[in-house]
Amino acid sequence: MKEILNAINSPKDLKSLSLLELELLAQELRDFIINIVSTKEGHLGASLGVVELTIALHYVFNTPKDKLIWDVGHQAYGHKILTGRRAQFHTNRRLKGIAGFPNISESEYDAFGTGHSSTSISAALGMAMAAQIQGNTEQQHIAVIGDASIASGMAFEALNHAGVTNANLLVILNDNAIGIDPSIGALKDYFTQTKNGKSPKKDNIFEALNFDYSGPIDGHDLSKIIAEFERLKNIKGPKFLHLVTTKGKGLKKAEEDQITYHAPGKFDALTGDRIALAQENTPPKYQDVFGYTIIELAEQNDKIVGITPAMPTGSSLKYMIAKMPNRAFDVGIAEQHAVTLAAGMAKEGLIPFCNIYSTFLQRAYDQVIHDVALQKLPVVFCLDRAGLVGQDGATHHGVFDIAYLRCIPNLILYAPMNEIDLRNIMYTAQKGLKLPIAIRYPRGNGETINWKQPFEELIIGKGKILKKGSKTAILSIGTIGNHVNLAIDKLPEEKKAEIGHYNMQFIKPLDTKLVQSILNQYQTIITYEDGVVSGGFGSSIIEYAVLNNFKNNIIIKGIEDVFVEHGKTQELRVQTQIDELSILNTILFTL
Repeated sequence: MKEILNAINSPKDLKSLSLLELELLAQELRDFIINIVSTKEGHLGASLGVVELTIALHYVFNTPKDKLIWDVGHQAYGHKILTGRRAQFHTNRRLKGIAGFPNISESEYDAFGTGHSSTSISAALGMAMAAQIQGNTEQQHIAVIGDASIASGMAFEALNHAGVTNANLLVILNDNAIGIDPSIGALKDYFTQTKNGKSPKKDNIFEALNFDYSGPIDGHDLSKIIAEFERLKNIKGPKFLHLVTTKGKGLKKAEEDQITYHAPGKFDALTGDRIALAQENTPPKYQDVFGYTIIELAEQNDKIVGITPAMPTGSSLKYMIAKMPNRAFDVGIAEQHAVTLAAGMAKEGLIPFCNIYSTFLQRAYDQVIHDVALQKLPVVFCLDRAGLVGQDGATHHGVFDIAYLRCIPNLILYAPMNEIDLRNIMYTAQKGLKLPIAIRYPRGNGETINWKQPFEELIIGKGKILKKGSKTAILSIGTIGNHVNLAIDKLPEEKKAEIGHYNMQFIKPLDTKLVQSILNQYQTIITYEDGVVSGGFGSSIIEYAVLNNFKNNIIIKGIEDVFVEHGKTQELRVQTQIDELSILNTILFTL
């Protein structure tokens, strides 16, 4: 059989293919994605679900002149392969390789950088309006957005604005009833009714917003998609096409278990069976420690509730949702709503644990300030995926939270060094704090096999002395302290006595009594954090030293003033010099 994919080096090569050849290409493209992701890992189900859509878009429209924007972007693997990156696709998400999400510096076909959800319609509308202003009336602007992402507030803001413009905008709803977890909410129910033919056209929400609506149509029928695109090309103004697809299409296991096969790790390309990693005697993931601990606490305290914006599996709040469905809530991709919902619950006497990835809380910054901290409402923010997260790259590294939260009045900021610390701060928080608290912890496995220890109440604003020394003091925050301990262990015996190590625990309020004692005792201070150094934990130590007229040599270590790209987490630690060996070399430099 003729191999079609290997002859496709750009979308121009699609234009001469017949419908039968395009359908054969769809199968080849699916197989190519499956074969690479099965060994190299990455996002799978989303890209398999949009293969026909991807081919049709590049077949009908004149990309890159016509602007194509993929919301979130984990479904853009086929797009990357068809736009000249087939030979590099095996480097996807790897250090120095191509990015796992669309990236404007990588290809002219990536019209807008994405990674977080619900930005595509705003970006496409902005481009369409810019084209109009500059007299370009023929250029097409296409946003592909999923049914989970379109429920976000930002997407609705963009739809609301687009409906009163005459912008040449096409919004394609890729409706597969799932994001990473199943879609939820009234809008999802509306889509379900529409797909089942139960929603009369006069009630169409998108027509009410002045969009030319068509669909729903089968998102795996190439001929139908192509015909509809050809029609829509000639219609001016905002247009909305509703496509129904199956996430994981073409790999049975991925269709049957869409949550797991969103990003399944390594698997058998033929059977779809996942290749299990050795888990014997390994510490649990921090997310699972949170997930099991909140149930343990909620069974004792009926005021505890759990909230997450579309991350029940990733945060492990799914356990509480399953066991206590009336007290744990997935609110969809709606971080702003999640924060203010938690504020409302706290105002009425509940104890909300609001679990949001560090990088996603950035999207609700004003709500943290205005609705929570300003009113001193004791919301418990659990910031999963703090620090470097690895192959998702710059859009997902949780390295800014210390800096952007430290400046907010009334907010307690804590970083556990291990799972036991995480349990203890959760226990402490639900006992009745008078202020909100943010607890930041990393992605992946912890440090302790025997982690389920009896709870111990922590003293807010109190650091821990891990080891006293005579010459250089290391002040660490969070799990990076474990890497500091390993580095100290590698020092020559005669040097170990010269090094002190202090787990500060609280970034805010800072244990100023301990800091003052350290500054009085040691000439050289090294601070370590897995966040940005600009405005971070180390900055707070320098600020205290300057304000109190200390003249110590203070070295700040963390993420420099750059966006860290994708790669394995350990590779990125080495790159940013917060790995064990770099820590050891920094210590030796001070002795």
